[in-house]
Amino acid sequence: MAEMIRIRLVKSVIGRKPEQRATVRSLGLRKIGSSVVHEATPAVLGMVRAVRHLVEAEKADGQEAGK
Repeated sequence: MAEMIRIRLVKSVIGRKPEQRATVRSLGLRKIGSSVVHEATPAVLGMVRAVRHLVEAEKADGQEAGK
């Protein structure tokens, strides 16, 4: 099974560039404090890196189903 990461939105997207807002939205994050679990693919890791000042990412437990 692939490695999973949990991504949590910790800062608001208000006043951010439209590209950053779209990236956060495409990760599945809506409100501050919301979190999602994704496979750690290069595409997802690139999106996390693009908005790393808005999110926190950590390895997820193997118990959760990924999106």
